[in-house]
Amino acid sequence: MMMAKTRIKSFILLHIIFLIYSLGAIFSKWASNTIFLSYDFVFCYGTVVFILFIYAILWQQILKRMPLNTAYVNKSAVIIWGIIWGHVIFDEEITGYMMLGSAMILIGLILVVKADE
Repeated sequence: MMMAKTRIKSFILLHIIFLIYSLGAIFSKWASNTIFLSYDFVFCYGTVVFILFIYAILWQQILKRMPLNTAYVNKSAVIIWGIIWGHVIFDEEITGYMMLGSAMILIGLILVVKADE
């Protein structure tokens, strides 16, 4: 029972890390819409670098808790976060293909996690 709780906590932490990582895409998109080397560009780009720094540290910590293959396969969940952020922040349309792709990603994640057990 204790192993299962630890495993669940590790997966929750892993997906929080991916949520943080996905925020970098938001700031990248904002940076791309600003004048190169303007204050806004430097701020957005600096935020991306900071997010990647935090992500790198947290990624190393999660690898202490679970195998690399399991953690890396779960990284595909970042695509789903990108779709969500695109819709919520940038008012991008979510298409049927995006939903189908997201479902395929989730099924793949479930299969890998189940196979790891």
